[in-house]
Amino acid sequence: ALFISVQGLAAGGDVELESADIDPDNISSLQRGARNFMNYCSGCHSAQYVRFNTIGKYLELSEEQLVDNLMFNAEKTFETIQASMPAEDAARWYGTAPPDMSLMARAKGADYIFNFLKGFYLDADSPTGVDNSVLAGTSMPHVLWQLQGYQRAVIEEHTVDGVASHKIVGFEHVTTGSLDPEDYDDCVRDTVNFLAYISEPIRSERRKLSVWVLMYLIVFWVIAVMLKKQIWKDVK
Repeated sequence: ALFISVQGLAAGGDVELESADIDPDNISSLQRGARNFMNYCSGCHSAQYVRFNTIGKYLELSEEQLVDNLMFNAEKTFETIQASMPAEDAARWYGTAPPDMSLMARAKGADYIFNFLKGFYLDADSPTGVDNSVLAGTSMPHVLWQLQGYQRAVIEEHTVDGVASHKIVGFEHVTTGSLDPEDYDDCVRDTVNFLAYISEPIRSERRKLSVWVLMYLIVFWVIAVMLKKQIWKDVK
């Protein structure tokens, strides 16, 4: 569900991004996010820098749960997440192969992806029937339309020095999805949370370790100061 074209990675537009408000330490959220990614995203997107057993360990999933619920196109838990769709076919159908999502949250930021997944709107001129407020001209279809429904963009037009411009200021639902707007936001938030986790699986361990390192440095600094005073106490 995250077909962000490589050509558009540097393009964020002038859209004001809503905070994703994720919590990478929320295991329940990460479990739901992993489910969402494997069900809606892994058909087109890989995450080749993270292994299933790494995910299972941090998300507190047994090997049986991992195999039954997440490993749809893998046989061994040490394998990485590979897209089900061949890259050559995706490139032929969409114009470019969907990017690997392992580091997307670090490259673009959680807020960007959160707003991207909320920003699809109907556009009759688009080959997919939709465009996106965050990444105009995206090749990705709105694969979450059954959850969100379809919406149209509310556009505000301005004219400055004879030059007309327009800005998307909101959306109006045309059809409803299976989730109400708040539940859809939560679904997207969980998915983005999982992407933020896989972009840096050792984040929590790194932060815990950094506390011990800082404590060690503080203790060492105190000892060093006391030792300096002891050595130089007779020097006038």
